[in-house]
Amino acid sequence: MGLEIEHKFLVRREHLPKRLPAGKEIYQGFLCALPVVRVRLIREHGKQSGFLTIKGKGLRVRAEYEYPIPAKDAVELLKLCGTRTIRKIRRDLGPFEVDEFLGRHKGLWLAEIELASSTAKLPPLPEWIGKDVTSDKQYANVNLAGYRRM
Repeated sequence: MGLEIEHKFLVRREHLPKRLPAGKEIYQGFLCALPVVRVRLIREHGKQSGFLTIKGKGLRVRAEYEYPIPAKDAVELLKLCGTRTIRKIRRDLGPFEVDEFLGRHKGLWLAEIELASSTAKLPPLPEWIGKDVTSDKQYANVNLAGYRRM
């Protein structure tokens, strides 16, 4: 079974490095909220790739299965998501993935770090890491996209 173990934090933008990597554009939508069934289209360096992801219950530790799919299929599946979508730019900063949200969530920045096990300790946190929102459901991407989890 695939397992995702992550922590999520608000980002203190004023403390981010002045020059950030370009990042990749992510457009993702949600076909189902429980289990989470996500379609993702990634644009990076002029290329597109698609992914279908299924996630189980939980916020910090949960089952996760991700499969590459043709980009054209991801485009078509995203149409089925209606308004249950989000757009963001993802940048890698050390072990953290930093997401700058676009559209209706413009101004929201979140950082995630995946750990190897549920007992692994977090590394020292850079000054740009803010409040830990791992357990706050409002920051789950599925909820930001418009689904309300039960």
